[in-house]
Amino acid sequence: MKNTLFLLFAFFLLTAERCASQHTPPKNHETNMEHYKHTNHLIHESSPYLLQHAHNPVNWYPWGPEALAKAKKEDKLLIISIGYAACHWCHVMEHESFEDSTVAKMMNDNFVCIKVDREERPDIDDVYMSACHLSGRGSCGWPLNAFATPDARPFWAGTYFPKDNWMEVLTFFRDMKNNEPNKIEESAKQISQGMQQVDQVPISNEMITAKPADLTTATRNLLQIIDFKKGGKNGRMKFPMPVNYEYLLSQYALTGNKKALEAVDVTLDNMARGGIFDQLGGGFSRYSTDPDWLAPHFEKMLYDNGQLVSLYANAWKVTQNPQYKNVVDKTLAFVERELLDKSGGFYSSLDADSDGEEGKFYVWTLAEVKEILDDKSFKLIKEYYNLTEKGNWEHGNNILHINKSLAQIAKKQGLDLAQAKKMLQQAKNQLFTARSSRIRPGLDDKILTSWNALILKGYVDAYLAFNEPHHLEMALKNAHFLAKKMMDKDGKLMRNFKNGKASINAFLDDYALTAWAFMRLYEATFDEQWMEKAKRLTDFAYQHHYDPSTGLFFYTSDIDPPLVTRKKELSDNVIPASNSVMGWVLWKLGHYYDTENYTKLSAKMIQNMSGAFINSDQPFFYANWLSLYSEMANPPYEVAIIGKDAHLLRDEMAHHYLPNVIYVGGQQEGNMSLLQDRLVDGETRIYVCQNRVCKFPVNTVKDALPLVSKK
Repeated sequence: MKNTLFLLFAFFLLTAERCASQHTPPKNHETNMEHYKHTNHLIHESSPYLLQHAHNPVNWYPWGPEALAKAKKEDKLLIISIGYAACHWCHVMEHESFEDSTVAKMMNDNFVCIKVDREERPDIDDVYMSACHLSGRGSCGWPLNAFATPDARPFWAGTYFPKDNWMEVLTFFRDMKNNEPNKIEESAKQISQGMQQVDQVPISNEMITAKPADLTTATRNLLQIIDFKKGGKNGRMKFPMPVNYEYLLSQYALTGNKKALEAVDVTLDNMARGGIFDQLGGGFSRYSTDPDWLAPHFEKMLYDNGQLVSLYANAWKVTQNPQYKNVVDKTLAFVERELLDKSGGFYSSLDADSDGEEGKFYVWTLAEVKEILDDKSFKLIKEYYNLTEKGNWEHGNNILHINKSLAQIAKKQGLDLAQAKKMLQQAKNQLFTARSSRIRPGLDDKILTSWNALILKGYVDAYLAFNEPHHLEMALKNAHFLAKKMMDKDGKLMRNFKNGKASINAFLDDYALTAWAFMRLYEATFDEQWMEKAKRLTDFAYQHHYDPSTGLFFYTSDIDPPLVTRKKELSDNVIPASNSVMGWVLWKLGHYYDTENYTKLSAKMIQNMSGAFINSDQPFFYANWLSLYSEMANPPYEVAIIGKDAHLLRDEMAHHYLPNVIYVGGQQEGNMSLLQDRLVDGETRIYVCQNRVCKFPVNTVKDALPLVSKK
C-alpha cells in the first residue's frame, strides 16, 4: 500500500526497555470493587487477560454487539486492543498508557475501546493481525492495537507503543476522523481487499499422486535454514516450532536421511540444556530471545509444552537418549503441578513476570545460591549451571543452563559420577524449595479446548513411548473432561472453560486437534468410544466449517456472527494450521473406517495446497502439510492386533518409532472393520495390512516389525 497514512507511523513501532508490574487481579476482585477507582465493562468477563484490564480508566468493552452498536450510534472509530494474560509487553503498555487517566480520557472521548483475549478469540486476532501486516509496515505482535471504522473494518494496526507515541497515534487518528475521513475509508477498503486475497488458494482440478521424491526439495530447503551448531532455525531468536522436527524425524525414519535426524538432535539437545527449559521445575518457555536458547521470554504456554512432550517422546524412540525421557518427565511434572485444574482440564499459561520483573521467579544471583547450599554442592552447581558473580542476564542474575556434562565436572572436582548425581539432585531440590517461596508468576486459569488436546496427545505419546500407566491415567482424565464439559452429543464443541462454564463456540483448531488427540487415545486404549467421538467432531466440523469452493475449512463456523472477513488458517506455525490437522484427521478416519469420503476430502486439501509447499523455499511454515503429504506418499500400514494380549503387544510395538503405522485392536473384534473375522480363540494375532490388503498374521512384535519396515 502506498497510502501516506501507513508511512507516518514507522517511527512509532519501537521496542520498549522497561518492565511492567504484574496485574493479575485477586480472585474476589468483583466483590471488592470499592478498592478500585475505576471499573469498566470487562468486569463480568471470565478471561484473566480481560479481568486484568477491568479496572483501567479506559472504558473497555469486550468484543460484542454492545460495543459495535455504540460505535455506530456515536460514529466513533474503534480501538481493538488484543493480547493475552502471559504477554509481557501487554503489561508494559497497560502500565504506561491504559492505567494513565490522561491517555484514558483521550481514548474514551474519541474512540470506542474493545479489549480481546487472543487465546479466547483467535478469529478476531487473525483478522486484525492480518490488517497489521497489510498496513503497519513494521513489526506486528502483541499487544496488537488495531484502529477500525465503526463497522469494525480495520484501516491501520500496530503493536506496542510507548505512552508519548501512543498519544500521538490517538491524536493523529482523531484529527483524521474529524478532518479527512475519506482517507480512513480509502485505507479500510484497501485492507479489506488485501485480506480477501490473503487466504486465496489456487484451485487445482488435477488429481495428484503423492510421491516420496516430491519431498526432496522441501526437506533440503528446510535443512538449509537449520542452525546445526545450536539447533532451531538460523536467526537471532529461537522458537521451538515442534511440528518441523516431527516432520524431519519422520523423514529420517522413512528415508534414512541422517541430516534430518541431526537437525532434530541438535535442536532438542540444546533446548534441553538451555535457559528456555526450566532446569529446576521443568517445562519450556515460549521462545528464546537469543540464538543460544539461553535467555527465554519466560512465559510458559500449555500448547508449547504439550507438543514438545510429543516430540521428545518420539525422538526418544529413535535415539533412546535418556535426556529426552528426563525432559518429558520434568515437563509433565510441571504441567501437573502448576496447570492442572481439579476438573481434569489444564490451564493456559504462566506469566513471564512476577513481582514486577520479567523472569524474576526463575533467575538467581550467585549469592542467593551460595546461601542455600553447602560449599561442596555450591561448587558443583556453580559450574554445572554456569553461575557467575556478574551473571548472564539482567541485574547480576543468572539463568540456569548447561554446557558441560556432569561427568566432566565430576571428574574435574574429584567426584565419582554416582556421587555427583546424588549431590546435583539434592542441590536442585533445595533450590526448587527455596524458589517456591518467591512471588509466583501470574496464572492464566482459563481452559482452552485445542490446547488441552495438545497436552492430551502429549500424554498419550509419552505413554506409548515409556509405558508408564500414570501418563495414560492423566490422558484419560483430560479426555473425559473434554468429552463431558466441552462437547455436545452432536459433536459441537466449546472453546473455553472457566468457573464451571463455557461461553465461546469452538473454532476449527478445537475440532481438528481434539479429534486428532482422541484418535491417538484410541490407539493407546483400543476403546472405540474415542474413535467414535473423533468421527463425530469431524462430521460436525465438515457440516459447519467446510468451504466446497476450495476444499478447505473456514476457521469460524457458520453458526457464529460473522466478522468483517471469514478466514482460513493455512500456514503451520508454533501450532500446526487447523486445516493441515484436519487433513490428517480426515486421512486417518478414512483408513480406520474404510471410508473413501474422508480420504478424498483429505486428498483434495493436499491437491489444492501442494503448490504452496512442494518445492517451497519456506517449508518452515508448511511442515505439517509436508508430513501429511509424506503419509500419502508412503501409504500407512494398518496394524490390527486382536486377542487377549492385544494391549501388551501394542505397547511393545508402539515402543518403536513407526510414523506411518496406525493401530487398531482389542481383545474382541468390536466394530472396526479391520478387526472383523480375525479373532482366533487362544491366540493374539498381529495383522499388517496396507489399503486393506493384509499379510499373513504373526504372533510376535519381532515378526511384525520387518513387515512395516521401509529399510
